[in-house]
Amino acid sequence: MNSSGRQPPQIDTSRAHSARMYDYYLGGKHWYPVDQQAAEKVKEVFPFIVTGARANRDFMHRATRTLASEYGIRQFVDIGTGIPTEPNLHQVAQEVAPDARVVYADNDPTVLAYADALTLGSPQGSTAYVHADLRHDSVLDDPRLRETVDLDEPVALSLLAVTHFLPDEDKPQEIVRAMVERLAPGSFLVLSHATPDFNPAAHDAVAVYRQSGTPAQIRTRTEIERFFEGTELIEPGLTATHRWRPDGESGMTDADAFFYAGIGRKP
Repeated sequence: MNSSGRQPPQIDTSRAHSARMYDYYLGGKHWYPVDQQAAEKVKEVFPFIVTGARANRDFMHRATRTLASEYGIRQFVDIGTGIPTEPNLHQVAQEVAPDARVVYADNDPTVLAYADALTLGSPQGSTAYVHADLRHDSVLDDPRLRETVDLDEPVALSLLAVTHFLPDEDKPQEIVRAMVERLAPGSFLVLSHATPDFNPAAHDAVAVYRQSGTPAQIRTRTEIERFFEGTELIEPGLTATHRWRPDGESGMTDADAFFYAGIGRKP
């Protein structure tokens, strides 16, 4: 049993999983041969997958620092956390604000197995992990989340590289909208999403994911903008991940990133 308070469910090593494939792209070690095989197939048809994953991770760092330092956010809920890769969101937030409180949520048993690495934060702050599926579980009602964050105060809700694994039949825009509606005024939605707009070959990568048993649906800018309905995008709006308040010249192209990213503020 780990810090989540439950026995980890059985990890299925017979089929690839998006979180472990993402860990492989980032150079991590928490993957299985089936994940490596699927990830290498994706790289064959879409070699930008590695640069895109890294650009998305860098966006998370900048977005978290921005919200903690410029907007005074002290509560973060990160859904679709993925396997721990330092610095994790709580480390970035608590470097700026040691009293920051962070809740992670994911539905991958592999992530659950490493949840302890996500709950070791600063003494002044607090971190927690929720094992839940965004499609079926009411993450915001989980007791561990409610013990850690106060939904009557502003929260940063992060959905990074998550919603493109929810096809239209799952009604992802409605799921996100319902969650944002429950947040206090002054809360933020942080979202990144893969797109074919910069490189149509991204469709080939989606085909590999689907063949490996992972549902995926990349979307156009117009479709991704729908996730932010009910919020006001802060500068620079919805843009390629590496163009969102960059720390310096990345040398990347939009095709390298192939993600849109943005932060919307709930009025």
